Amino acid sequence: MTTWRDTASASAQEDLDGLLNLVLPLAQELLGKNGQFYPFGASVSTQGQASLTASDAGLGQHPQPDRVLAGVYDGARATAGENRAAAFVSDVLVNGSDAVQVELEHRDGIALVVLVPYKPATYKRVPTFRDMSVQPGEPRVWISG
Repeated sequence: MTTWRDTASASAQEDLDGLLNLVLPLAQELLGKNGQFYPFGASVSTQGQASLTASDAGLGQHPQPDRVLAGVYDGARATAGENRAAAFVSDVLVNGSDAVQVELEHRDGIALVVLVPYKPATYKRVPTFRDMSVQPGEPRVWISG
């Protein structure tokens, strides 16, 4: 069975793995503290620096998560020339189960969706992540054509 790693360059794999390793612990920490989180993002610059990103705070005190996520996408598109990879992180419900969804994208044309189901945290503990799944995703930043 062919996977995305079979066609991705070593640097693209490193960028996407690095983003996943950056955002998953933060998502887990936010879930442990708050029980939920607003969508956020991360990127890898053309110089190889990873950083977290968020949407414009002008959406009000309790914005809809889909509006926040749209803002994160817009921000990534606006800085696409400065970056080579991006991640978009959401707290989602999949088949009745809570999950962290991480959309990963690389300027080399790779787009993936990583789903990590979790068991919500009990009192003052972090949620338990379960086995992740990876599937092809839709490009949000580096859209050809």
